[in-house]
Amino acid sequence: MARRLLIIVHEALFFTSHRLPIGLAMRARGWDVHVAAPADPAVEARLAALGIKMHPIPLARGGMNPLAELKLLAALYRLIRRIDPVLVHHVSLKPVLWGGLASRLARVPAAVHAITGLGFLFTNGEGRADWKTGLLRMMVQQLYRFSLRHRNSLAIFQNPDDLGLFQRLGMVRPDHWRMIKGCGVDMQAFPVSPEPTEDPPVAMFPARLLGDKGVNEFVGAAEILRRQGVQARFVLVGRRDPDNPTDIGEPALQNWIKSGLVEYWGYSTDMAASLAKANLIVMPSYREGLPRGLIEAAAIQRAIVTADVPGCREVVRHEQTGLLVRVRDTAATAAAMGRLLQDKAERARMAANGRAMAVAEFSVEFFVAESLKVYGDVLKPIGVEL
Repeated sequence: MARRLLIIVHEALFFTSHRLPIGLAMRARGWDVHVAAPADPAVEARLAALGIKMHPIPLARGGMNPLAELKLLAALYRLIRRIDPVLVHHVSLKPVLWGGLASRLARVPAAVHAITGLGFLFTNGEGRADWKTGLLRMMVQQLYRFSLRHRNSLAIFQNPDDLGLFQRLGMVRPDHWRMIKGCGVDMQAFPVSPEPTEDPPVAMFPARLLGDKGVNEFVGAAEILRRQGVQARFVLVGRRDPDNPTDIGEPALQNWIKSGLVEYWGYSTDMAASLAKANLIVMPSYREGLPRGLIEAAAIQRAIVTADVPGCREVVRHEQTGLLVRVRDTAATAAAMGRLLQDKAERARMAANGRAMAVAEFSVEFFVAESLKVYGDVLKPIGVEL
């Protein structure tokens, strides 16, 4: 049996930032590695130079247009039949739903599903959803139940809350899951970096500019602190994501910038350098799988303020590596930010704890080793060597 691996992701850049080490590890073991993602010529050229073949797919991350989703399902089915992989790894919502379904229909010998977060359907709160969101959530739950029931597959979860939800809703079979916290960070690429010494200190929001990431709470907290006379710079580092229903929109971003309340540094291609310019990292997200950005911040030794929600609480231990605040609570976010912006010694203590935690629990080497164990678990029943 030919040793071919296909990894299906929602975005090419996501593969290079979150899953490339796995692809390279499998290449080193002699596997033929393929990646399916929306077209990105620059990433495709980079992967080709590394011996990894990329295949463009018609995946639109926002919305669930029935015709578009059927087109994606058909494209994935044709691609799987053409490549004939022995193992398919589906990463994130749509790859798991439609790739998992296509893998079942194409009778792929082994499959792995990475649940990296639950998206706006679940972060919006099950009790607060309108009827359209509720109906869509029910449909997604049914798709998860079918896609995750491949006869020889395992689902990877990043935090116990997501696993518990899938178990309660019957979306994952007992014992057909593994827990791997995060996606690993290269500690050499994110070395310890001393805090900037310039005044005033910088509080940075390093994520996509989405409501679900807590950007509105960050900006609202900045406004509160300004009124209180706290001296600080408030910086956004990240891109908009118009495909996401909670994207803030260009008018809101421009209003924030023009008001002088926040600085916008745009999208960063060197997050280690960007994070090093901050004194405090703030991301009051509504829910995460396990946010890589917070691990990166801990790795370079920064204190963090984030919401006490699934995923975030796995990285930030309250009063040890940062502060946890109630989700969607702008006032609490402001209070936590103000406390740490005005207490350098506390920031330093929490930051040092964060670096130690990142090295011990979230290194890329650990992530790759654990991922390959999961591959081995699904390959063993079909007699394929890892």
